[in-house]
Amino acid sequence: MNLKEIIAKLPYEKPFLFVDDLIEVTENGISGTYTFHENHDFYKGHFKNNPVTPGVILTETMAQIGLVSFGIYLMNEAGESIDGIQIALTSTEIDFFKPVFSNEKVLVKSEKDYFRFNKLKCNVEMFNAKEELVCRGKIAGMIAGKTN
Repeated sequence: MNLKEIIAKLPYEKPFLFVDDLIEVTENGISGTYTFHENHDFYKGHFKNNPVTPGVILTETMAQIGLVSFGIYLMNEAGESIDGIQIALTSTEIDFFKPVFSNEKVLVKSEKDYFRFNKLKCNVEMFNAKEELVCRGKIAGMIAGKTN
């Protein structure tokens, strides 16, 4: 499965798709990028005259790249169905260090903590274009192919 196929299997579409590119994926981790464009609705009113990307959106971006995209890859490698993928986020613990503004590109790196019984837990980090740590933490979820 190539990186574009993983993105195509994601259960999201614009404007709620926060994955532009996947850079690398292995059995132990994944990395990918996203650019937060100024036309996103969540910037309207989120800090007057100085819009900042909400932490929940940064967390969602890390989850889409570092958990869901990675989970699709791992399930495919294990021979599981990835058609109609379903995801249930089970926990997040994120620390924030720097703001992300509109038109900034971020890099998400995720490393597998464990993947068993379709539960994936990852250590995730987000970096800005200056390679500064924006946020990091742990994200876990249950991943399954859709059953009839």
